[in-house]
Formats: sequence, structure tokens, C-alpha cells
Amino acid sequence: MKRRIFTLGALAALATSGCSSKFRSYNGPEVTSIVVNKGERRMYLLHHDQVIKDVEFDLGFAPVGHKQIEGDGRTPEGVYFIDRRNPNSQFHLSLGISYPGPADVAAARAFNKSPGGDIFIHGQPNKEKAKGRDWTAGCIAVKNRDIEKIYAMVRDGTPVFLYP
Repeated sequence: MKRRIFTLGALAALATSGCSSKFRSYNGPEVTSIVVNKGERRMYLLHHDQVIKDVEFDLGFAPVGHKQIEGDGRTPEGVYFIDRRNPNSQFHLSLGISYPGPADVAAARAFNKSPGGDIFIHGQPNKEKAKGRDWTAGCIAVKNRDIEKIYAMVRDGTPVFLYP
């Protein structure tokens, strides 16, 4: 009898462990663009002109202004695209933003500097806690439950409009 109870408990634990996966499915309307309003700390996932998801976020440690050079802690402003995804990110899950563009590279070179890169929409750190508000090096950080939904909803090539 004890063996049977143990076996049933183990099977229940295995069955529910599948529910905790960070990978979700999405069957709703296509996300045709992402609008990021840095000043309001709000990100909107849109299907044409209809908001289908609204998310709060944190920014880089220097949240005001357009990213100009590597290490400045700023988040880019302008039009970019989702160009990659990282299921093994050190920040739960992450979606890459196509920064730097040609104009960003040219502007940084004018200062004889690198524009930087590796700008993502990502979740919380896997190994430590986020350090208050606006703690990233220029990325857009959301809660893990939000990046799980965003990761499922957004496809590569989706335009991202980043506004001050």
C-alpha cells in the first residue's frame, strides 16, 4: 500500500512539473508591432492598432536618452526589429533587438567608440535578484511571467518602436 501511495505521489509530481515550463503556446492575434514608451515604462504588443498586451518594465541604469556607445547604460530609441531569441538566456528568456543599426554604428564611430549591442527584451536574472529599478545595461527587463508570454506571442522580424 505504501509503495502504491509513493508511486501515485511521484506520478503526480512528474505530471505537474510539466506545467511549470517557461515555454508557453499562443493562439491569439498576430503581434504586428511592439511599442516601447521608455518614459512611462510601458510596452505595448499590438495587432495592427489594437493593444493585445500591456507590460511594465525596467530599463538600463541610465534610462534617459538614446543609446550612443557601449557601456552607457542607455536603451536605444528608434525603430528596430526582433532579430533573435535565446531560450537559454541568463535572464530567464530573451528576445534580441536589432540594435545597432547602420546609423548607430556611424554615430559611435564619430566618437571613435563602439555602439555596443546585445540589447534584449528579457526576464529577471537567473542567478541573482534585480537591483531595484532600471538595473540593466540597456535592455528592457520584464517579469518572468511576462517574458514567457511575450516570447510565445512575438515572432522574429516583428518591428519594435522605442520612444523616449
